[in-house]
Amino acid sequence: MLSRQLAQKLRAYETPFYLYDMALLRQTLESVVYESKRYGYHLHYAIKANYDDRLLAVIREYGLGIDCASGNELRKAIEAGFDPQQIVYAGVGKRDKELRYAISQKILAINAESIEELYLIDQLSAEAGCKTDVALRINPDIDPKTNHCIDTGQADSKFGISYEEILEQAEALKALPNINIVGIHLHIGSQIRELHVFENMCNKVNVIVENLESLGFSFRFVDVGGGLGVNYDVPENEPIPNFASLFSIIHNHLKVGDREVHFEFGRAIVAECGELITSVLFNKTTATGRRLVIVDASMTELIRPALYGSYHNIENITSEETLTSKYTIVGTACESTDVFQENVSLKRTKRGDLISLKSAGAYGMSMASRYNLHDLPGAVYSDEIE
Repeated sequence: MLSRQLAQKLRAYETPFYLYDMALLRQTLESVVYESKRYGYHLHYAIKANYDDRLLAVIREYGLGIDCASGNELRKAIEAGFDPQQIVYAGVGKRDKELRYAISQKILAINAESIEELYLIDQLSAEAGCKTDVALRINPDIDPKTNHCIDTGQADSKFGISYEEILEQAEALKALPNINIVGIHLHIGSQIRELHVFENMCNKVNVIVENLESLGFSFRFVDVGGGLGVNYDVPENEPIPNFASLFSIIHNHLKVGDREVHFEFGRAIVAECGELITSVLFNKTTATGRRLVIVDASMTELIRPALYGSYHNIENITSEETLTSKYTIVGTACESTDVFQENVSLKRTKRGDLISLKSAGAYGMSMASRYNLHDLPGAVYSDEIE
């Protein structure tokens, strides 16, 4: 990873900070754009993964749209210069003021997640004197074979509208005068590494589209979400996710005629270009013999391990030792769950060493908090390091 190559130069920056490999970000974008163009697919970046201004500017260069999950994300995308007609807006609990803003911006589609939301969009659109394009976010009831905390497409999930409810309400929804139902949207989960799951999704989508169109709906596009996973275990072995295989599976199994096919990638685009760089503050051994390395980052900079039990590959990038030891890496937050990893094998580690938590480009900065009144960390970009 980049941090290993720049380790001594990184000592000039106050830790903790996010290090972004801008060359790798561009290579990832080149890959996803090239592979998607083979099939004419449309791409949106899931801005919830990381809304750093520098990263967004590069992503916009490559022509991606934006997938938003809140009103503020939508506003951020608009202010960052993304074309409203390339922006989709999902989220189970959109506030009235957020919907009014989305309606006023004439975005590609508001992805509605409940029947009540559809009626509200119709009402607010009437008040605004316009018709609004919406997509039906349908819950397909698919097990995505991922961490249960980040699956979004099973029957009991809070996300999306049940297919059965759509069927029951079909006539009433088609009659709403101030909305255009132009697409369907599905998202089955995140960090999916078993790609056969997407085959199951395609088979369900085919049936859903066929049945709904037989009831009189007419869809311009099908948005199959994102969810493609990255290699957290050994990121050096797969710095760019396998977009080609995913797109091939979708091409071979999704049968929706000439409708546009849209994707929403977040983690797959930015995870591997980011690392969290932190300094060792102290070493100590507990009464039970557990050897702790206390670093100056914490769950406030990277909450995924505490929140999901997620794994990040960790490396001491400045130690010149040849011997290794087993350590538990912990942060500074006043929480017992503020543990990055148990029993990780690192080169002998001492105060002042720099530690890299890899694959932190997604859901690091965007989920950071000021708990314990921690300062929010800064960012260092590879193309600005001298």
